[in-house]
Amino acid sequence: MKNSKVTIILGSDSDLPFLQEAVDILTQAGVSHEIVIASAHRSLRYLQKIIKEREKRGTKVFIGVAGYSAALPGVIAAETTLPVIGVPIDSSNLKGLDSLYSIVQMPAGVPVSTMAIGKSGVTNSAILAIEILSLSSNRLRKWLLNYRQKLYKNVIKKSKLLIQKGYKKYLIEIKK
Repeated sequence: MKNSKVTIILGSDSDLPFLQEAVDILTQAGVSHEIVIASAHRSLRYLQKIIKEREKRGTKVFIGVAGYSAALPGVIAAETTLPVIGVPIDSSNLKGLDSLYSIVQMPAGVPVSTMAIGKSGVTNSAILAIEILSLSSNRLRKWLLNYRQKLYKNVIKKSKLLIQKGYKKYLIEIKK
């Protein structure tokens, strides 16, 4: 995409199955985005080229999704001054802890915002990217408020459903 606001970089195509909800959220919010596969270990020069090209094209936030030693988000952060969101993936025998530690333990001066391991982390990375972009967009601020309101209504709906099914003694009904 020519002018993507968010560039998602995956360390491997094996990380693609985690992305669907994040892509859906960015699409629903009307945020232009693209997905690129570039490994910090196997294709460093290509990764550096991608970062510089996307900066010139208008990317405002990078999301780095990686498993194993997960150097990708840190390398992205080393190559740009734009916000970088790192997402550790549960792809190793260590269940993503190696990825989490690699992403969260960045040296001072090279920050990476680190999400939870796996699918929820990828989803939250999209939300955080939208929050960052909303700093200069009233439209996105309104979208986020509507999104949060939908989450709220969904919880209340589920709570009421439980009450209707007779689980009142376990719930506290919320009154407005």
